[in-house]
Amino acid sequence: MAEETTTTEIPEFDERIVKLEQQNAEFLRHLADYQTRYNEMLQVMKRKDADLDQRLKYAHEKLALDLVTALDNLERATDAAKKSGDDGPLAIGVTATYAQIMEVLKRYGVTRIDALGQAFDPMKHQAIQSVPAGKNQEPNSVAAVAQHGFMIHDRVMRPAMVIVAQ
Repeated sequence: MAEETTTTEIPEFDERIVKLEQQNAEFLRHLADYQTRYNEMLQVMKRKDADLDQRLKYAHEKLALDLVTALDNLERATDAAKKSGDDGPLAIGVTATYAQIMEVLKRYGVTRIDALGQAFDPMKHQAIQSVPAGKNQEPNSVAAVAQHGFMIHDRVMRPAMVIVAQ
């Protein structure tokens, strides 16, 4: 009788093994699908984080651009005071205010583009005029700055308006 039980149970065990192997294969497919979706979700989250970091890095650009325009007027006022020889408290106050605003902008990654004497760079400079090169000037260099340009971190916020020596 033991032999009969063994021979009859073997096909049942074989069926059970086949069924378990199918379930295992289905489970492994589901696991692989889950892992793929999980990895895709992680990539989306990383892209979102990078996008958010980028937005936060340049979030104050519009405000800084408006301040830079007002800063231009302060600079013109200090230049006019220097030309007229005014060194009174108003000229000192305007100069101090200019320096303070520049310091605040610098803390937020806004820096002035130093263009005078530099090689003309169309990515940072906007040529508004050209003049013949002088004795000590290199051709295709910035001879004068009509309006200072500014960068925010690594991006040009406003190009410098320059006169180029030819």
